[in-house]
Amino acid sequence: MSATAVHSLWTTAGEVTSAAPGDRFTAPTIEYAQLAPVLIVVGVAVLGVLVEAFVPRRARYTTQVSLTVLALAASFAAVIGLAADGYATEGAHIAAMGAIAVDGPALFLQGTILLVSMVSVFTFAERRLDPAANGNRVDSFAAQAGSVPGSDSEKAAVKAGFTTTEVFPLVLFSVAGMLVFPAANDLLTLFIALEVFSLPLYLLCAVARRKRLMSQESAVKYFLLGSFSSAFLLFGIALLYGYAGTVSYAGIANVVDGGVQEIDPALADTMGNDALLLIGGALVLMGLLFKVGAVPFHMWTPDVYQGAPTPVTGFMAAATKVAAFGALLRLLYVVLPGLTWDLRPVMWGVAILTMIGGAVVAITQTDVKRLLAYSSIAHAGFILAGVIAASPEGISSVLFYLGVYSFVTVGAFAVVTLVRDAGGEATHLSKWAGLGRRSPLTAAVFAVFLLSFAGIPLTSGFSGKFAVFKAAADGGAAGLVVVGVISSAIAAFFYIRVIVLMFFSEPKADGPTVAVPSPLTMTTIAVGLAVTVVLGLAPQYFLDLASQAGGFVR
Repeated sequence: MSATAVHSLWTTAGEVTSAAPGDRFTAPTIEYAQLAPVLIVVGVAVLGVLVEAFVPRRARYTTQVSLTVLALAASFAAVIGLAADGYATEGAHIAAMGAIAVDGPALFLQGTILLVSMVSVFTFAERRLDPAANGNRVDSFAAQAGSVPGSDSEKAAVKAGFTTTEVFPLVLFSVAGMLVFPAANDLLTLFIALEVFSLPLYLLCAVARRKRLMSQESAVKYFLLGSFSSAFLLFGIALLYGYAGTVSYAGIANVVDGGVQEIDPALADTMGNDALLLIGGALVLMGLLFKVGAVPFHMWTPDVYQGAPTPVTGFMAAATKVAAFGALLRLLYVVLPGLTWDLRPVMWGVAILTMIGGAVVAITQTDVKRLLAYSSIAHAGFILAGVIAASPEGISSVLFYLGVYSFVTVGAFAVVTLVRDAGGEATHLSKWAGLGRRSPLTAAVFAVFLLSFAGIPLTSGFSGKFAVFKAAADGGAAGLVVVGVISSAIAAFFYIRVIVLMFFSEPKADGPTVAVPSPLTMTTIAVGLAVTVVLGLAPQYFLDLASQAGGFVR
């Protein structure tokens, strides 16, 4: 065929396409202003990668910390701007060609994730807790993450004063995925957001400066189990597509409700097949329950929390739960409201197992980070009680609880970074004996966080638990509330046990010391403490805020 003939084929095809208006490719319409919170974070994350490539090593730390905090602050300002423009209430709608929901729950959860991430980044940037190495201040992360632990290259990196400043763009990429996750309005966007925020976390878990092998082991466990959960989620998405002929939340909900008029001929044999709906819905739920750490999908939680660098553990424990519960709420209230009664027994079972399992196993723990891990599992059960309520009060109570819990968690893990011995952080409980006499202020702050976890009145934990249990009782799940109260009583035992250990035990002569942190970690702890006290004494404003943000757009 001659070159002229080939050219005529291309031009002819072009003419035919332009002559048929119905066949033209329609450019997507993207509402960039409404996606600004995500776009700001992604843009600065990419800029952070360029900083690693082009900025001299000595200037990277300051540059990355400044960029990260500015990005999170600007993104939070964009969320506030969207809420002020009415997108949380009457202006709520679907953006980005149906991929992203801009509504009250999405903006509330995005704001919570951004604030929690900002105070978490302060603990990432802390460089005063460990003694200086070769005249250089060091942080919680490996000098050179690619070096084999204990190798000559690692020793050379430590001697040269290297730091893994790549953690800051990784945090931003993870936050970007978390912002999209609770706002995703179709199943493919949900899956992509899941991978975008999970992959950086797998890396962050592996880069601890101390206990490198344990850190790498935790990352491998998290990656393998996370891959399995992603596979279940993806298979569930495929089955739901076979059932409904679409991955859009509203489209699936319409098929569930029987409101579809036109059926795709290619899917005529499978559309409306309830087996596909039930199995697909269950598999997608499994993927989300893995992320919230619900029993029996919780096995990764204690090992990963213990092995990961403590700043990463605090960030992951707080922000991941907020994002995952947001996605779970949207799935159950928007996509599968017609399955409320079919899924109710399963969700009841998961919530009961999670509350009791987390509380009972926590009693046997001897490591502070593992104790907080099982505590987080129990809290996932309490939040599930609000999810199961299947009412507007259930949504608002879960939003409030997530906001409360995330700040207390970040504050508690920030305190854990302060208690140190020659080997780094002293996380074994026996080493915390008598801490109240060595450092009364540190022990008192940690005691306040533990009392909030236990749900003692006048703390934010009590306000959160009261809200979700009340919503569950009003929603016909009184039995679940009884189990929740019993689990809270069991959990209170091990929280009080730590307080007694700190204040009523003799300190050991070779016990750990409490490092004096920089203003960065002090800010994180102060914010956590302020939220714990203020939302315990006067929670009504924030309960009203969560209530106003409780309507999902469909």
